Amino acid sequence: MSRRQVSSTRRFVDAGNFPFAGALHSKSRSSPLLSLALLLLGAFLLIAFARSGSGFFGGSNNVVNKVEGDFTCTSEVQRAIPLLKKAYGDSMHKVLHVGPDTCSVVSSLLKEEETEAWGVEPYDIEDATANCKSFVRKGIVRVADIKFPLPYRPKSFSLVIVSDALDYLSPKYLNKTLPDLARVAADGLVIFAGNPGQQRAKVAELSKFGRPAKMRSSSWWIRYFVQTSLEENEAAFKKFEQAASKKSYKPACQVFHLKPYQ
Repeated sequence: MSRRQVSSTRRFVDAGNFPFAGALHSKSRSSPLLSLALLLLGAFLLIAFARSGSGFFGGSNNVVNKVEGDFTCTSEVQRAIPLLKKAYGDSMHKVLHVGPDTCSVVSSLLKEEETEAWGVEPYDIEDATANCKSFVRKGIVRVADIKFPLPYRPKSFSLVIVSDALDYLSPKYLNKTLPDLARVAADGLVIFAGNPGQQRAKVAELSKFGRPAKMRSSSWWIRYFVQTSLEENEAAFKKFEQAASKKSYKPACQVFHLKPYQ
């Protein structure tokens, strides 16, 4: 979903902050030739800023891209890795991440001591990096449709982390996918879900995800967990919250800590 940006040039001029406005309207004794030279120099600098992607215009575009990005909760997982280590301790030794851009999460997890990591990418990776393609070749990352059973045995991983994946599933498929995720977890299942009101999928990318994201409230998720016989992992939740408080960490997504099926 694109946003129409207000012209930065117009905003600066209207506000009286255009860098060369003073030179143009100055009542000094400068010759008309000098004023014309300053005008041309100002126009050149503005065009250079816009084309280089730096300065005022580049910074604004980067912010918009970050806000409108599709993988906000996956980025949140990477921020939360130190806190998850505090909450789950030894259970972080064999981790499966499920969600888009899983190669980035797997790379971050593999940098942690005594941590093995695997990933499941639910969507196409046509624009994958060389590092990601290497993960796929080695079998560390799989590209798989999570609406179908994962190719792993029960309790294959100590911890399963899911982000930006369940929001795109209808209840029909969610009823199959969530129990399967709990099936392959031995010690815990952590779900990073979008907050109601967030817009995740751009209109042009709906074909990739199959349907627009459905941002469900925490009360909806809690009721759903009860219906699927998934219990909250209270011990992990408290440790995570304590670690988050010490770090002044406020997640941009909803984070649920669940016990796997016994």
